[in-house]
Amino acid sequence: MQSYTDKSDDYFAHARKEIAPWLPAQCGRVLEIGCGAGATLGWLRQQRKASLTVGVEIAEGAARNARAHADEVHCLDFERDERALAGERFDLILCLDVLEHMVNPWQVVDRLVSHHLAPGGTLLVSLPNVRHHSVLLPLLLRGRWDYQDAGLLDRTHLRFFTRSTAVELLSHPVLQPARCMATGFDWPSLKGILNTLTFGFFREFFTYQYFLVAGKKTDGPV
Repeated sequence: MQSYTDKSDDYFAHARKEIAPWLPAQCGRVLEIGCGAGATLGWLRQQRKASLTVGVEIAEGAARNARAHADEVHCLDFERDERALAGERFDLILCLDVLEHMVNPWQVVDRLVSHHLAPGGTLLVSLPNVRHHSVLLPLLLRGRWDYQDAGLLDRTHLRFFTRSTAVELLSHPVLQPARCMATGFDWPSLKGILNTLTFGFFREFFTYQYFLVAGKKTDGPV
């Protein structure tokens, strides 16, 4: 079984600039769970969108690199130990392609929004779509479910989500209803053309990844 220590440096080094459309104008205090080498936090700091950038990363090498890009980095397994963040609240929490690697992502979301997301703050999540045709067709036609070093069937994935179950993951009493977005369907992309020609019927089969955004309510329990 592959572990994070087997991952290449490139796996941790990509700044997730595609989240830009769903970011608040000013992000304030930002926490990223699974920050990798800190590229995304570094990008937010460079753009002057964040007043504080804090990362949590389980892989020691990536966490060491992230300290050059973020204000604060904790090398730990957040599922097992969140003491380093005790009492800290953030205006934006990022969980980008990380929850699927966890044993109990539902519990992690509950802890994040209950203990660490400030009222009125934003939770931004990305999750791979296991209903993508590249997973379904080999399974249906050849009975194959082949794990890979990265991608939808990454060997370190423990949980798998479709659009509906991704939305359910962010269904929490203190969160507003999550917005769920699929990307890559703009014209004149091939996916955009196929989506239009098929009246969106096969949209979920061509969606590689979902982005979900949910705001924390400002009333009630915080």
